[in-house]
Order: sequence, then structure tokens, then C-alpha cells
Amino acid sequence: MENSAIYKQCDLLLAELSKFDKSIIHFGNQIADDRLKLLEQKIGFNLPLDFKYILIIHNGISLVGNEVYGIDEKFRDSSLDKVYQFEHEEVSNKMPGQYFPFSPDGFGNHYCFDLSKLDNTLCPVVFWQHDFNYPSLNEVEICHENFMEWVEEVLIEWTLEDINYDGTDK
Repeated sequence: MENSAIYKQCDLLLAELSKFDKSIIHFGNQIADDRLKLLEQKIGFNLPLDFKYILIIHNGISLVGNEVYGIDEKFRDSSLDKVYQFEHEEVSNKMPGQYFPFSPDGFGNHYCFDLSKLDNTLCPVVFWQHDFNYPSLNEVEICHENFMEWVEEVLIEWTLEDINYDGTDK
């Protein structure tokens, strides 16, 4: 997929997310500095283009309990850099270095990018269970082919199963 097609798809997803009432969605502010580039240097991997594009426009997104972490001191321990460090250095079941957690499930597990499989600027999303000892990384569930698919299903479709765009229950 070409970069322009990725940007267009991301813009469509952001337009869809913008349909949700402001009472149930929060968009972070735009990133206007080099903190993502510094984060990539720190972890030794490039982040997927779709994720970076959306994060630069909205530094963190929260929709009815589903969250995409942002990166900033104001997020404290929920900042992308702090979560990455914690999940790779401070827990008993450490994540492999190539997994980059970007969204919690609320039970200690995370949706992560498998950055070792970054191909043509996109990479798969895996679901890392913090309390499961994987005999092999092949056993970690690949749940989406890329971040755009994850946003479409987890943020948009799963929300619309129970809640209308205006925030009312279905």
C-alpha cells in the first residue's frame, strides 16, 4: 500500500471517529515536535506509518473505555514510552523487544505492534496476554493485519455494537 493510500485510509477512519459525540470520545492534541522519532531511536524500531500518522494528528484517543496511548509527560505512566519500558523491563512476564504496546484491554493485556514484521511501512497487531507464558512467539495471536484494521474493528465497530454515534445505548 502506498503512503498516500495509507494517509487517505487514516483520514477516513479519523472522519468516522469524529462522528462520535464529544461526550464519549477524546482526541489528544497534535504532535508538533520530534518525540515519535526520538521514541523510535530509543526502542530501535520504526513505528508503522498508519499509527504515526494518526498519532501525530491526535496524540492519544479514548472512546468509551478503549484507548490508544499518547506520548507526553502529561500521560504519566500511560505514555507510550513509559508503557513500553514497563512492559519490557519491569513486569515478570516481559514482552519481547519487537512488541510495541499501544492499547490496553483493561486487564493487563495489550494490543501491540509486532515491529519485527514491519513491511512496507505497516505491521501486524498482536494481542499480548501478560499472564500467559508463550512457548513460542508463533503462539501470540495476530489479530489485525495493521493499525487501520484495528481502529476500524476495535474502536469503531465494537463501539457501534452497543453505542450509537450520539453516545446513547442501543
